[in-house]
Formats: sequence, C-alpha cells, structure tokens
Amino acid sequence: MPRTGSKSHGLLDQSLVFVTGKGGVGKSSVTAALGLLSSKAGKRTLICEVDAKGDVARLLDCEPSGFEPVQMRENLWRMAMNTEEALREYLRIYLRLPVVTKLGPLARTFDFVANAAPGVHEILVVGKLCYEVREAKWDLILVDATSTGHIVSQLASPKGISELVRLGMVKDQVAWMEDILYDEMQTSVIVVATPAESPINEALELAERIDVETSVHLGALVVNKVMPELFSRSEEEFFLAMQDPKSCKILEKVVSSDVGILMKGSNSALEMRRCAAPHVERLIASAGGTPIALLPLMFRVGSGMRLVRDLSEALSAEWDELL
Repeated sequence: MPRTGSKSHGLLDQSLVFVTGKGGVGKSSVTAALGLLSSKAGKRTLICEVDAKGDVARLLDCEPSGFEPVQMRENLWRMAMNTEEALREYLRIYLRLPVVTKLGPLARTFDFVANAAPGVHEILVVGKLCYEVREAKWDLILVDATSTGHIVSQLASPKGISELVRLGMVKDQVAWMEDILYDEMQTSVIVVATPAESPINEALELAERIDVETSVHLGALVVNKVMPELFSRSEEEFFLAMQDPKSCKILEKVVSSDVGILMKGSNSALEMRRCAAPHVERLIASAGGTPIALLPLMFRVGSGMRLVRDLSEALSAEWDELL
C-alpha cells in the first residue's frame, strides 16, 4: 500500500495539498471544507481550481475569479489555473521577457512543443503551484485538482521533464519543484471517493498509481456521501417489526398520518447503507496506515456555504488529530 507519514504533522500544517477523485464524488466540496477549516485556524489559505469551473466559488457563495488570487473570506483566497497565464508569468520571471497582451505565435509554438513532449502542459500547472509555495505568500495551498485520469501525469511531470532535460536552467528549476513535491512534510494528495464500487475501485487504483508512478505522499482517503446509520441493531429490529400491516395501522392512529412514506424512505436509506458497506470496508482493509475520513451524506438544502460548513465540521470530527 502507498507510503504514509507521521500523524504528528497535520494536513493543514503542510504547504501544498492536492484533492482529487473521480468526477462527481465531491472533491471540490472537500477542498472548500478544508479551506474553511484552514482559514478559521488563522492560516493564509489559497484554493486553486485547476479546471477553472468555478465550483469552489459557487460552494463558498462567491463570484468566480481568474488567475490572480481573489480574497473570498478572512484568510481565504481563490484562483483559477490558466496555462497561458502561467506561461506568461514564467517568461516574465525567468526569461525577463516583457509582458505582452497576447502570446500569439509563441503560445502556438508552446502548444506544438507541449503536444510533442509529454509533461510540458502539466509542468506549467505544477510549476505555478510550487512557485507559490516557494514564494511563501500562503500558509497552505489547496488544489482542487484534475480528476483521477490526469492527476498522476501532473504529479509525475517534474520527474518526466528532469529525465528529458539533463542540464541547464530548466533542469535546475525542476529540481526545486521536486524538492517541494516529494517532501511529505510539505506536500500530499487526498483522494476522494463515494461509497460505491466504481469510485472505490478508482480511488484504490489511483492510490497505487501515486505510489508507483510518482514520489508524492498520499496523505489521506475520503469517502464522501456515506449514508448515516439510522438505527442501532435493536432499533432496526424494532423498526422492521413495526412494518407489518397491523403495527402500521396502530401507529397511524397514534400520529394521525400515513406512515407508509416514512417506512419506504427509511427502508431505502437502510438499503443504501447495506449496499455501500462492503465497498467502504474494502477501502478500509486496503488502506494500510493511510488515514480515512467517512463524511456523511448531507440531506440539508440551501446555499453551498451551508454544505461546506457541515462538511468542515464532519472533517474536523473525523480528523481531529490528523488536521
């Protein structure tokens, strides 16, 4: 199973944390919740959305932002990754080229080279994040990363470029990126799944790939949207016994209402939990020493911020020592 680190150094004490997972599992929600926890702890926190969809802004009830960090709340900022802007910044900082409105032919040349040489697009994303860590503007950078299909190539991009370029400025720059990425006291990955067969399989496969194909530390596994346990064993037996027609009629007389909908809803919740249990147990059994958080399915409706607050409270309860 993938490498694990010391629990004495919490996730929120790191400099760079990537949050990834299969589409639809709630990685943006988990990222936003961690950002809220970090900012409340007094840490200057930057959330970077790699796919720039604006999900984090929506969850935190804020307007979408661009490449330049925008403050959303006290101690909490957000930016959206843009590879053209990252290239522009790289040219300005390292090659001393003047800032231009559009990169034009240079950008097209870059696209040609990027398509020919694996890892060039990815290194711009990772390089920007590592640059922000090195500049020490933030206590923590949380990355709402790409899905499981692309995150490994991003994390492995410095190693790929290092093998491709043996000497010179690019080699030196990749070296300091590797120092940041591959230091488990500074950087880790959180993999998010939901309690179903496909997302759990993908999470375990990703954990293995991170271990084999990169040198980045797997910090934690999160199972999101877990159906809460409604009843204890004795309460469940009583609930099932109450579903025979005679018991239902007696109960309906007491509450003066049809209890059929309540019974069906509760049965559906019990079935969902039963179906999910084997997949969650398999993840736990395969995790080795990797910390795991089980986050409940949230039934409340309302603003995204309400969901983020609930998730942050659940994370805090699950990971009191780890955070």
